[in-house]
Amino acid sequence: MTIKAFVIGHPINHSRSPLIHQTWLAEHRIDGSYEAIDVPPEALPAFFERLRSGEFAGGNVTIPHKEAVFGLCDAVDPLARKIGAVNTLVVREGKVFGSNTDYLGFLGNLDAAVPGWSDGPDDAMVIGAGGAARAVLVALQRRNGGKVHVLNRTLANAQALVDEIDGPFEAHGFDAFAELAPRTGIVINTSSIGMHGSRFDWLDLALLPGKTLVTDIVYVPLETPLLVEARARGLRTVDGLGMLLHQAVPGFEAWFGVRPTVTPELRARVEATLGH
Repeated sequence: MTIKAFVIGHPINHSRSPLIHQTWLAEHRIDGSYEAIDVPPEALPAFFERLRSGEFAGGNVTIPHKEAVFGLCDAVDPLARKIGAVNTLVVREGKVFGSNTDYLGFLGNLDAAVPGWSDGPDDAMVIGAGGAARAVLVALQRRNGGKVHVLNRTLANAQALVDEIDGPFEAHGFDAFAELAPRTGIVINTSSIGMHGSRFDWLDLALLPGKTLVTDIVYVPLETPLLVEARARGLRTVDGLGMLLHQAVPGFEAWFGVRPTVTPELRARVEATLGH
């Protein structure tokens, strides 16, 4: 019997998830399918009834449904509650279980690109205080290291995030960058700055130590202005595409029973679609 999985969103045409999972299905010769399904918000409850009927083994959730599905799942993983979003659904015996694999995608991307990146006691700097920052803070919380400084244009939003997720976190405005930079080992941009050619007008990368790692969760464009400048200064850089690829691994394993590998060939296939 064909095992079926999906990604739901509204709109959904932009999703690269079908390309990722269909590549793995072919690679492992699995009798399965993975499709993108456009589900408007008002149709979510009816779609969950389809899930409980056993039509699908599970699937992914993208914008704008990552928060809305909380109330529709039969159970939600505690880490997903902490992150405040569900991106993976698994159906077992007529019940729908929600989890979030974004933090695993973040860690998997950096572990693959820069092994040992979290070994030192250096501080981390997270730029932005939105939903993506929550997943990154949960990821950093699971690694031993120094303090994590959350910088945001609106200090109150950074403080609210730090207060909500318990950990070695401190909130700051953008004006704290110069003071914090010399002891920062990794800079993570979780904001939308970098999309559509936008760039930081307050971030002086020359203040960072030469071994600092700079990463951006934005992957369109793949080379954001932040990463281009960091590489030009000789800093280590990691783009955001690997996070998308690695976050897909746990879901595929749960639905199809095989743990896939993120290969250079898969990355190249997805990267080829980014200009379109």
